[in-house]
Amino acid sequence: MRIGVPTEIKSSEFRVGLVPASVREITAHGHEVVVQSGAGAGIFADDAAYQKAGARILPTAEAVFAEADLIVKVKEPQAIEYKRLQPHQILFTYLHLAPDADQARGLLASGATAIAYETVTDAQGGLPLLAPMSEVAGRLSIEAAAMALRRSSGGRGVLMGGVPSVKPAKVVVLGGGVVGTHAARMAAGLGADVTIIDRSLPRLRQLDELFEGRVRTLASTLESIETEVFAADAVIGAVLVPGASAPKLVTRDMLKEMKKGAVLVDVAIDQGGCFETSYPTTHAEPTYEIDGIIHYCVANMPGAVPVTSAQALNNATLPFVLKLAAKGLAALDDDKHLAAGLNVRAGRIVHPTVAASLGFDRLEVRPFALAAE
Repeated sequence: MRIGVPTEIKSSEFRVGLVPASVREITAHGHEVVVQSGAGAGIFADDAAYQKAGARILPTAEAVFAEADLIVKVKEPQAIEYKRLQPHQILFTYLHLAPDADQARGLLASGATAIAYETVTDAQGGLPLLAPMSEVAGRLSIEAAAMALRRSSGGRGVLMGGVPSVKPAKVVVLGGGVVGTHAARMAAGLGADVTIIDRSLPRLRQLDELFEGRVRTLASTLESIETEVFAADAVIGAVLVPGASAPKLVTRDMLKEMKKGAVLVDVAIDQGGCFETSYPTTHAEPTYEIDGIIHYCVANMPGAVPVTSAQALNNATLPFVLKLAAKGLAALDDDKHLAAGLNVRAGRIVHPTVAASLGFDRLEVRPFALAAE
């Protein structure tokens, strides 16, 4: 199979779908890899590094899309990209379709097959291709919160860990999954006063043992969320419903009761965000202010540390890329966990949660039916 790697074009996205080490592994299995010239520049991997690994360099994205059978990316295809997709092609990348009807329309119209990293599962019920970026985003969320809390950034002017004789920042983490755990780890490591709120009591027990009492845990209720958010200096939105839009846990009205200059970091923004006042921002302009509250809602947070995040992502995705390269769509019949990643096939939305989040009454929706909505 011929695998294509185009340059990522989303704003401030420096990651790449395949790093040179992955290309070497794929070509060693007898497959061909074509890479757009400059695709690895964001991780300091030049064309020569890809050629040494066995790739063939093509000058443009158009050329990559024209030749590839399997296209491996990082972020969801932008409008110019999904217009280049062909019915015989497989796209393997993060999609986050639930809040993105325009992208859904584009993929349906292309006729291509789209497999989403974020809905691939594992035997333990986890999301193995989302986990590495969730780890990165969780850790980055505390760095982002610390910067936004600075008075020069419009924040409260509170040091995350405080100093002797002065209280540290109060950090509230909504969601105790991978993102929330890594956010809490970073915040606690800096000396912040950390509370994790989650609806799963078994998970809260695990977190209590993991942090050995250094982090408070609370069951998720309207009252517990309000009480903690109103007292917080920084709130990390780390909730996830696989394939679905994130629930809105902090409303516009709640902002009025929060401390002025407090920070909301919405790590769930790729799935629509878990704060009512969230909308996507970029690394170039990461924050905005509403009712005196600073919002950080960068939609591709791990793109800020592409060397780390691209390698971490490839460590997780490479086994699945090899399966798809070896068997094509037949790999989905052999691996139910990879099959769970299937979102779009032959002009139809086929993932039930994604379909429901997009407001479809049934799982299979033809392009003309979607366009009529």
